[in-house]
Amino acid sequence: MEYKNIAYFAGKWNIKERRIRILCAEGRIHGAKKIGKTWLIPEDAEKPIDKRFKQVIDLFYEEIDFKVIDNKKKVIDSHRPFSQNINKQLRSKLVVEWTYNSNAIEGNTLTLSETKVVLENGITIKGKPLKDHLESINHKEAIEYIEALVSKNIGLSEYEIKAIHHLILKEVDSANAGKYRNENVLISGAKHLPPSYLNVSLEMQKFIDKYQNMSKTHPLVRACFLHGEFVKIHPFVDGNGRTARLLMNFELIKSGYPPVVIKTEDRAEYYDALDRAHTTNDYTDFIKMIVDLVNESEDLYLYLIG
Repeated sequence: MEYKNIAYFAGKWNIKERRIRILCAEGRIHGAKKIGKTWLIPEDAEKPIDKRFKQVIDLFYEEIDFKVIDNKKKVIDSHRPFSQNINKQLRSKLVVEWTYNSNAIEGNTLTLSETKVVLENGITIKGKPLKDHLESINHKEAIEYIEALVSKNIGLSEYEIKAIHHLILKEVDSANAGKYRNENVLISGAKHLPPSYLNVSLEMQKFIDKYQNMSKTHPLVRACFLHGEFVKIHPFVDGNGRTARLLMNFELIKSGYPPVVIKTEDRAEYYDALDRAHTTNDYTDFIKMIVDLVNESEDLYLYLIG
């Protein structure tokens, strides 16, 4: 059996060397042995689940305090139902900013103000591709669709996911809209390799089963699971990111939290957090990012309700 040093596993597992030494001393890494002052670990050793982490299904994350966002939610809930004017302001801002940022992350060239004009006035922006206009209109319809699911108390299923994806790609790539991919794909800039297209259907069934068994998990963790594990499977040829962000916000809205907007300027941090989750199952960075965004959204609600 070949052994490697701690530095090797620090890079492989994305854990600090000091922490690995502690885990070795605690007997948390199977087969680890100490020679003099040096720890050696079997090359095929599995990454340990650190006791400092919570584990949910296959993912885990560091202890995270949800009290702040939960307390803000209670204050917001105490003011429901909101006035018609507040609802209108919140929804208008949300739809435009969510649509702009989610599409911009994927390469759409419309600016925030241009997206607003397209969505609210139906005007075509001179010099901008028809595809970019369609993506904005489609995304707005997809938001309306998940809002309808929540209002009708309809649970998430493969059928609903395909319906959301169909709305995202209709008239942009109708041949692939709402259909699982029949080819293998790569995620640009990521270490993670999505499963073979032959396994997509099975992986999506397992994905839904796991989600349905998370009813006792904090809603924000469920939302992050939906986003992260969906993108990990990458079931469609295109439109996975936009669909994942819709799924995440579906869960937040369903659970009474405000939806969040991942901004295009935070794209690098967002991709890094997702890739870490996909390659190590450690969702800490991604969950912390979404907690911050929920806080930001709740502050906007609190500002409006006074």
